[in-house]
Amino acid sequence: MTRLRHALSFVTAALALLFAGCDESSTVLGEARSNSAAEATSSPPAAALAPLAPGPDGKVRLSEAEWRARLTPEQFHILREAGTERACSGAYWRKDEKKGVYHCGACGFALFDAASKFDSGTGWPSFTGPISPDRVINKVDTSFGMIRTENLCARCESHLGHSFEDGPPPTGLRYCMNSLALRFEPAPPARPTPSPAPGETTK
Repeated sequence: MTRLRHALSFVTAALALLFAGCDESSTVLGEARSNSAAEATSSPPAAALAPLAPGPDGKVRLSEAEWRARLTPEQFHILREAGTERACSGAYWRKDEKKGVYHCGACGFALFDAASKFDSGTGWPSFTGPISPDRVINKVDTSFGMIRTENLCARCESHLGHSFEDGPPPTGLRYCMNSLALRFEPAPPARPTPSPAPGETTK
């Protein structure tokens, strides 16, 4: 019982630290710092921008040394060591109207459509679900004395975040991801409709 109380106290303190700074006043005061920090830590090195081709089994497998060379230290901690970034600190936690796809920050596998993103109020980018169920692996996580569903990239098995059953329709799920585990690729601009030539009529 004593051990359980200590574990719960640790979890409560850890969550308090993660959520610290999510109120509006601290967000406004730290906006410039957060933006510059997000650019510095959330942008992968140039080599990581190219997606990795999977092997015959559809998986991407690199050694720890290869992952370290490919990722920033912050990315490596999140993606390969199952770390968690501080709430409201990432580049993608705010809901916006941008169209595009969020890819795995490690291997480049397409994971979430921007249309599935919503404002969860948690300080982490949240989605109602992946592009398709086979994009994400669900795994039971019992760390910190809790039972949660961990989400991994189905191609390289890098840690993305956790999912919870408190999301909005249509799935009722909230995929709570780390910004550092993602890379956003905006949709290409729509091609303008050509104007009819003088004297031509449109059907």
